[in-house]
Amino acid sequence: MSPADPSQADPPSGQPEKDRWPVLRDHVYDGIQEFDQPLPNWWLWTLYLAILWALTVWFWEFQIARPLNLAKPDGQRVSEAVTEVKDRQAAHLTQVLSTLDDRRFWEMARNPEVTARGRATYENICAACHAKDLSAMMGGAKLPGLPLNDAEWKYGGKPLDIFRTVTKGSPDPTKGMIAWEPQLGGVKVAEIVAYILSTHQPEADLTAK
Repeated sequence: MSPADPSQADPPSGQPEKDRWPVLRDHVYDGIQEFDQPLPNWWLWTLYLAILWALTVWFWEFQIARPLNLAKPDGQRVSEAVTEVKDRQAAHLTQVLSTLDDRRFWEMARNPEVTARGRATYENICAACHAKDLSAMMGGAKLPGLPLNDAEWKYGGKPLDIFRTVTKGSPDPTKGMIAWEPQLGGVKVAEIVAYILSTHQPEADLTAK
């Protein structure tokens, strides 16, 4: 008869002692025993190589490269990467804004995706002074901004005029709106203008003087 416990059975001949049967530890907990087998060599070598690689990188980075100024500090690399991204964005923005004209703004005003983004920014930033319905009124009280839902435009009613006013602010910043381009960027300003224009008729505004 074969033994009930395989760890106590006679191992097959021709195999190394450690490979003949699974080795069980002596302790038993709730009837559960634990194997005591060596980890596979591929697993161990992966661990050893990972440790060696980490030590190599650490030694090069912190003991050689940085003390000898052979590598830039993390902060400098991040700053340079951020600057590069901002430069690319500025170049792209300049290219986009250079193509804007009144007709292009009206095309944007008929684009639901553009006007949806513009409306979201408007309601978050501009509604405090101009109201969500562009009337510059809230609960019967006059808000600080001018109404944007009529045909009267203090600084010009053509799309480029409106864009210039929002971008650069009113001619007298002490009595009117501040410049929003530094805070929002040209793209968001253009989307806001497109949303405002979407509530107007092109013919009426383009002929306004």
